[in-house]
Amino acid sequence: MLDDFLLRAALAAVGTAVTAGLLGSFVVWRRMAYFGDATAHAAILGVALALGFGVSVFAGVLGVAVLMAGLIWVLAQRGLAMDAALGVLAHGALAIGLVAVALTPAARVNLEAYLFGDVLTVGAGDLAVIWGGGALVAGVLVWRWQRLVTATVSPELAHAAGIDPAREGLVLTLLVAVAVAVAIKVVGALLITALLIIPAAAARALARTPEEMAGAAVAIGAVSALGGLWLAFRADTPVGPSIVVVALGIFALAQGLRGRARD
Repeated sequence: MLDDFLLRAALAAVGTAVTAGLLGSFVVWRRMAYFGDATAHAAILGVALALGFGVSVFAGVLGVAVLMAGLIWVLAQRGLAMDAALGVLAHGALAIGLVAVALTPAARVNLEAYLFGDVLTVGAGDLAVIWGGGALVAGVLVWRWQRLVTATVSPELAHAAGIDPAREGLVLTLLVAVAVAVAIKVVGALLITALLIIPAAAARALARTPEEMAGAAVAIGAVSALGGLWLAFRADTPVGPSIVVVALGIFALAQGLRGRARD
């Protein structure tokens, strides 16, 4: 029924936005946008492998995203110039993935659905994956919240408190991989990083504590998801980009409110 179809789309969009909002605060604080891009672009290679080996797309995307996150972490520990390395990894993985999809005989799929998302085709199994992945991300963040915040704010203070900043960084990169696998069905590989960054950046202008920022990012992400879904139905636009457009509008509004508060 149409009501069930709309409900599944709304639940998928909100579940993805909540996951991205919780994790996005750390992505913004630690300036991990390039990390997110590299992991998200590698998701297309995961799609190709999943189609080629006949496994679920979620499993393929998650496996490749985790491998990419681990590689990024190793490069970071070696002190390499990360901007260039991440640029090579991100666009190289995307190009390899697109070629692999084209060469896969069974890959008679709409590639745009994986690049820009296709929340309107979400089923009950997809909802379980999205909310299960979101629960995993939320659980790990709650469990390690203080350690992650301390390692983000001051690595020196973290060392003094017996916290390994490198280990906490690895935890975050792996959580980004989970978020990518969760979000690809909703916003696609090319827009995942936008959903991680924009709500958190908007929340940063309104919040005074890390907890407030994370909560505000979740709320802004959820409003963006529902607003983008409404916009897509009203204007007949793609859902994934519509969600990002609404989030961008909220970001602009938050910046305007911040500027007024300063005045």
